[in-house]
Amino acid sequence: MTTTTAACAPPPAPARCGAPTAATVLIDDQALGAFLTVAVGAYRRLTAETPLPCFALLLGQAEAATFHVRRVVFGRNARTRDPAARREFSETIVPRFGPAYENEHRGWWMDSADLLKAARQAEEAGLDLLGSIHMHPDWHRIGPPSARAHVLSERPTPMDRHLFEQAGWPLNLICYLEHRAGAFFHSLAAWTPSPPGAPEGAGCTGLDLRVRTSTRPGT
Repeated sequence: MTTTTAACAPPPAPARCGAPTAATVLIDDQALGAFLTVAVGAYRRLTAETPLPCFALLLGQAEAATFHVRRVVFGRNARTRDPAARREFSETIVPRFGPAYENEHRGWWMDSADLLKAARQAEEAGLDLLGSIHMHPDWHRIGPPSARAHVLSERPTPMDRHLFEQAGWPLNLICYLEHRAGAFFHSLAAWTPSPPGAPEGAGCTGLDLRVRTSTRPGT
């Protein structure tokens, strides 16, 4: 049973961009910082009963062999009120990945109105809706005893791979976040789902990832 607390299961995007071949992912430090601020806030509220997720959409440009993430956009979680989400969790996710996903706090399904709004924001700004980013906390360290054997990282869990394939977005970032020695530490990885026509569960391909470095404020 997978123990990820931030599975991303949005409805299909209104518009998608194709995945460049052998893509490199560039992410602006401001975009990553905006996500980390919200992720740390969610982490601080985690309890054994409320494994809160943190999820956002990625806006940027898709070029010949590069994804450039410029912004992250947050939205509401419709996990418990969207009929498609309830059906997906009850008919597929819980039977396949375990009863832990009956917990309404475990998993994310972006509100369709917020998804449409993000797509319009991207279009108005001349950007593409590239995909998603979500948090993996160190649940194996801070969660209940049943979580100890399932070590999370920036790598996708089996359920992540399933949902990446279902959503179909070409870019999916996972941010692993842990708290040690009074400070937060994170690692980040980029993934693209298996190509169309591949068997379900074929896996994800890791993409090279680069975070923009600012040498001083405003650069």
